[in-house]
Amino acid sequence: MRFSPALPLGDGPLQARRASAGAAERIRPRGRLLASPRRCSGSARAGPAGPGAAPGRHAGDPTVNDATPVLEGRNLTKHFWVKQGRGPFARRVPVNAVDNVSVRLEGGKVTALVGESGAGKTTVGRLLAKIIKPDAGAILVDGRPAPSGRPRSYAATVQMVFQDPFASLNPVHRIRHHIVRPLQIHHLATRDVNSVVAGLLGRVALKPAARFAAKFPHELSGGQRQRVAIARALAVRPRVLIADEPVSMLDVSIRLGILNLLADLRDEERLAILYVTHDIASARYLADTIAVMYAGQLVEVAPSVELTDHPAHPYTQLLLSAAPDPDRAQPPVLAGSGAPPSLLAPPSGCRFHPRCPHAMDVCSRKAPPSITVAPDHIAACWLHVDPSERQASENGAIATGPLEKAESKR
Repeated sequence: MRFSPALPLGDGPLQARRASAGAAERIRPRGRLLASPRRCSGSARAGPAGPGAAPGRHAGDPTVNDATPVLEGRNLTKHFWVKQGRGPFARRVPVNAVDNVSVRLEGGKVTALVGESGAGKTTVGRLLAKIIKPDAGAILVDGRPAPSGRPRSYAATVQMVFQDPFASLNPVHRIRHHIVRPLQIHHLATRDVNSVVAGLLGRVALKPAARFAAKFPHELSGGQRQRVAIARALAVRPRVLIADEPVSMLDVSIRLGILNLLADLRDEERLAILYVTHDIASARYLADTIAVMYAGQLVEVAPSVELTDHPAHPYTQLLLSAAPDPDRAQPPVLAGSGAPPSLLAPPSGCRFHPRCPHAMDVCSRKAPPSITVAPDHIAACWLHVDPSERQASENGAIATGPLEKAESKR
């Protein structure tokens, strides 16, 4: 695979250009490489919750303000233990799926989690949904620690849409059952449940609702099944929606409809949405903020346009260079090689250094710090550390693996 043009070292042209450039210059489109992102209007974000808003919002709570994220994960870590070897030589070793990942989900905004397969994106989503329990870290709702376990109140607040629309619906039940069941579980069913089902199916553009409610899953297309899954998630009026690769198994012709539906839910319902994807083009189209993951760790976080126009981490450049760009007359000048590392034994230091064309000695010896390279733009890369600080770190660096670091924090 190939990279975009080289990153400068230390306080080079990248920092100087960003320091002197205004916001209008920094945030400019890159031709047709990535579609222009949808943005919600100011009124949609700042206005009061409408009749369709979820109950339990923090309106009137003096301890919570608009800057407080609806859902936040701090320093989440998850290791899965697997068995290696046979007989008396067998031993259990950790798969370092997620290490020290922090995510903020704000109402009325979409945060995209982008990375290759196996980067840990789905695991982060399942941790936030409390489908699996983190080994370390904290989950907060409106700035307060989330309740232990996964009580119904939390499940009603945070809903998840799974990747496979063909496996997430029970084939022996009609669509109406899939919508009514969460209403019954959360004691939201009313005598007029048919009108509630019709309203939810209509909300996801499945009309006439009565006809779709009477169908079985096998009678629907993949896109229609995914819309049913979204309607089922909306039935309990959540405040957070975690969409795990919701369009990856759908035809290209119907992906845009699902993305636009998620954008409408963000704008009209002020949902906080985590959009998990490997497609950075769709992330720019939909998301307000993009977080890039590699081998279980976050490497870069920035507003979507800023990140795609000015990627600061070599791995983000790799993702962008892999996206087709009809306006790019010549291929990128730098080539990268290799594959993602095994999470059973990830590299010490920066996990991307075996593939990085800018790798230095310190990269293989010490994990990089998170550096602010522009307003709201953070990258974990030694390239953006002051050369004197980098030299000091390189002289005093001690090789540490991710497991050792995680254990030292416990």
